[in-house]
Amino acid sequence: MGESKTENSKRLRYIRLLGRFINGILSYLAKSENPTKEQYDQKVDMNFRFLEKNEAVKLYKDEYMVLEALGQKILDFRASDESIETIKEELFYAQNQLEKRINARTYKKSKHDNHARDGWD
Repeated sequence: MGESKTENSKRLRYIRLLGRFINGILSYLAKSENPTKEQYDQKVDMNFRFLEKNEAVKLYKDEYMVLEALGQKILDFRASDESIETIKEELFYAQNQLEKRINARTYKKSKHDNHARDGWD
């Protein structure tokens, strides 16, 4: 296998593991009724062991860099002494901003949308 294919597969694996790590933590925070900081720390540790088995790869695309920053923010909250409510609020806000950025290029307004139905009403 060529060097570029190997690097692409490593990058893709890293992105998928990063997404799985983030989604696991955020779904836990969304679904659990009364999470505690200790439970959050245990969940982060449990999910992070899969991510740390794979080597980190340099990401160049803006969305993936934001995804990586969100993963780092989760780890930073693991080490901090913030309350679980603050952590939830910050992480859900960051996830929402990431989704907005990803969806922004998909849902572009048509340039001539106002003129598309002229005379058809």
